[in-house]
Amino acid sequence: MKSKRYFRYSFGLIFFIGTCGITQAQDTSKRKTIDITSTYKPVLRDAVKLNFPAALPKLDTTRPLLNYDIPRQQVRVPYQPGTLKPIALETDSMLAWKDNQYLKIGAGNYHLPYLQGAASFGDGSRAFMSAYAEYYSSKGKLPFQKNNLGDFQLRGSYKVSDDHELSGKLGFRGEDYFLYGYKPTTLEFSKSDLKQRFQTVDGYIGFRNTNPTEYGISYSPTLTFDAFAGKNDGNKSTENNFVFNLPLQKTFGKMFGFNLGFMADLTRYKPESGDDIKNNLITISPALLLKTPNVYIHTGILPSWDNKEFTMLPNIMAELTTNDQRFSLQGGWIGYFNKGSYQRFAGINPWIAAPDELLNHRIREAYVGFKGNLASGFIFNAKAAYSEQKNVNLFVNDQVDGKTFLTVYSPSMEVLQFHGELGYLRGEEFSFTTGLTYNNFTKIGGQTRAWGLIPLEVKAALRWKVLKDLSFKADLFAWDGPAYRTKEGNARKGDKAFDLNAGLDFRVSKKLNLWLQTNNIFNNNYQRWNQYEVFGFNLLGGVIFRFGQN
Repeated sequence: MKSKRYFRYSFGLIFFIGTCGITQAQDTSKRKTIDITSTYKPVLRDAVKLNFPAALPKLDTTRPLLNYDIPRQQVRVPYQPGTLKPIALETDSMLAWKDNQYLKIGAGNYHLPYLQGAASFGDGSRAFMSAYAEYYSSKGKLPFQKNNLGDFQLRGSYKVSDDHELSGKLGFRGEDYFLYGYKPTTLEFSKSDLKQRFQTVDGYIGFRNTNPTEYGISYSPTLTFDAFAGKNDGNKSTENNFVFNLPLQKTFGKMFGFNLGFMADLTRYKPESGDDIKNNLITISPALLLKTPNVYIHTGILPSWDNKEFTMLPNIMAELTTNDQRFSLQGGWIGYFNKGSYQRFAGINPWIAAPDELLNHRIREAYVGFKGNLASGFIFNAKAAYSEQKNVNLFVNDQVDGKTFLTVYSPSMEVLQFHGELGYLRGEEFSFTTGLTYNNFTKIGGQTRAWGLIPLEVKAALRWKVLKDLSFKADLFAWDGPAYRTKEGNARKGDKAFDLNAGLDFRVSKKLNLWLQTNNIFNNNYQRWNQYEVFGFNLLGGVIFRFGQN
């Protein structure tokens, strides 16, 4: 029974499998699909858009007023050549006390008395006026070794508008010198015979625009006048000088500019005897400028009329600077004049006799140099120059007793000059500068030597604020002796000089200071001008009364 049951089951299973296989083999083209029925339909939500309506700003019809108050920059071209001329012995340094109002009183072994004072008035912005006065009388150990000085200056400026300023000056200066340098010393002269007096009335008036015009033009015309007189032993020579100067500058953007200057220097000299002498000099100075942070180029010419004699002089200067402004190379080819006048000659050598003629000193110079500074406060500069000069004024002793100097001229001269400076600055607390100048005079026409010109000169200056109320200063002057002419006409070399001065200033109170000045500390006997010995060691001290607010 069991076997029959197994048989039926096995047969049924085989039959079922075979039926399925036949069914599958019969329909092979039908694909398998899945049908899904649903009532839900997904829909994306509409995006929200932000509207930015463009609205024009309101029209502003008010015009802004832009007022600029930029101080006038006084640009000075480095290595602008100085005047090569005989230099008088510099007055021992006694710096003016800078304050609103002060009175400086002193006395010493050579000076009795010494007075100096100044006062300033005005609001400092629109109107300003200052007055300065100085007087001293000095007397040395030699007979008639003395001189007197009286000086008064009145200056003022007034801002006539926002863009224009008017300035002026009026002054008087009187100086008395005594011709004590006669030889032999056994000669006898009266005081009136040796007294030489110089008097000067001078002034100027100037007008300038403090801001360039809308076309970029700056101008500052000035008119200067001097009335000078020299008197000796009843003889009097007078001189009138008028100088009109009109500088113009126009800028083109920030890099380019154009300069045009006109100068008329007119002199009328009346000597002790003889006809009047006119000495007129007129120059025009057009130039093109290029200025960038690293390059400055000044290219121009200087047409000039020296007493109607036309001369064309160069006026070219250039400077190249590094990006950090610490080092600069400089060079130029320039020409200029030193005016020949009795007043200028007396300022160089106060023991001169009235000149017989006036000639203008003309210089044509080529130079190269460099300058720079270090972060530690050191500054340095150097220059080498070669110049050709005409009508160089020189001074020689007269051939009677030598007490006066005659003005002679060298028609031509060539000069090779080397100049160097070194300094250290530390704010307002400490400063030290020193400089050396060497001159080699060659091809001297009409004269055997460059009479009175210094071949080698050294200067140094020290300013030190030791304490809050104590200041110290010192000055050194040294040079090799200039050439001079003896009574017999022979050339000789003058004295070498070494002169050290020092001074102290001590603030006692808000209104009172004490000061002390010592000159020629080593008591050296030397002569800047032949036969004229300078003062020995001298001491000068006193007090300063201050009346200002500071």
